[in-house]
Amino acid sequence: MSEYQEEPLILSLQGGELQPLSVRAKALVFSDPASAALLKYIERIAPSEAPVLINGETGTGKELIARHIHLLSGRKGPFLAVNCGAISDHLAESEFFGHEAGSFTGATSRREGWFEAANGGTLFLDEIGDLPLPLQVKLLRVLQEREVVRIGSRKPIPVDIRLVAATNVDLGHAVSAGHFRRDLLYRINIAQVRLPPLRERPGDILPLARYFAKMYSQRMGYPQPEFTQESIQLLNRYSWPGNIRELENVVHFALLVAKSGHIAPSDLRVTGGWDIGDSSAVRSPVAGSTAVNGAAQEGTEDGLTVISRQLRRLFQAPDNRSLFQELEELVVREAFSFCRNNQVHTAALLGISRNVMRTLLKRYGYLPDSSSSAHSSEGAQEEIEEGYAIEHAASSY
Repeated sequence: MSEYQEEPLILSLQGGELQPLSVRAKALVFSDPASAALLKYIERIAPSEAPVLINGETGTGKELIARHIHLLSGRKGPFLAVNCGAISDHLAESEFFGHEAGSFTGATSRREGWFEAANGGTLFLDEIGDLPLPLQVKLLRVLQEREVVRIGSRKPIPVDIRLVAATNVDLGHAVSAGHFRRDLLYRINIAQVRLPPLRERPGDILPLARYFAKMYSQRMGYPQPEFTQESIQLLNRYSWPGNIRELENVVHFALLVAKSGHIAPSDLRVTGGWDIGDSSAVRSPVAGSTAVNGAAQEGTEDGLTVISRQLRRLFQAPDNRSLFQELEELVVREAFSFCRNNQVHTAALLGISRNVMRTLLKRYGYLPDSSSSAHSSEGAQEEIEEGYAIEHAASSY
């Protein structure tokens, strides 16, 4: 598809209905001009053999972009997706490069790794910034030599894969902080794709909402409802911090409570993410929408300005020696509560990695930590500070 069409191209995740709790986007459209330009760019880079690095927030559709690149590349092998953050450090090398029988405790048989399994196709490494440094060294060697050596073997095995990687943090800042290898970044960042968040491509919101309404209506045996004009305005004004995955959840819930074959604003359960700087979103509440009415009552003052003013009051307190720790715990607690105790969503909301998020939650007692007695508070603080060196400097894509 090289020309803009009135009927947008829809990419959907096969088997997505089997993963109801996944934070991944299950559909992607190219209706907005920004999305249409992105699609044309993808069509240009897909036929090459160059590695691709996709930058984007959680839930924007990075895996769908990777799958489309594979489809357009013409490669005959499989498309395999690996979540780098979900692989334990001590099993990572075996998962990626395979092992021979008896090479370590529990290795009862020979097993090929992800690189061998993806031979002739595309290997998608999601959240590549979560890879530990020792594994980054070995990954770089595999990409340079185009061969893998299984654990317990000395025989190199040639592999032919197209690498597509994705991240929701700035790997350049990770390199500066010493958490990501510069030479690996150069190797995987030959072709870069920036996938904008849903709020930056508003023309995709309604087509996606209608797609999810149709999908869930068919699944539940309901007649497909229509969105009222007021609900369309609400969808377009909301900033969608959870991106496409949040939109899917909102539409799914609306189908459960909608009446008379129409989705009204009161059916759309949106709880956060209002753009306070958008006067139309604040001052023009839609009748029947408690979320909009609540946002309207908050005023038009920027949230950071309010926080800055309150901080000055706290600074004047006679004893504020533990102020930073109290503020840090407040941010962690409120964000975790806002995301309904979902660690992945909370990390994405605060712009930090899941590892740093988990450390903070354990530190303030929001997660059970059976190994807390074996770790000193200084060690926990060092881990947090190292994570902040990357995450607080990273910009959202």
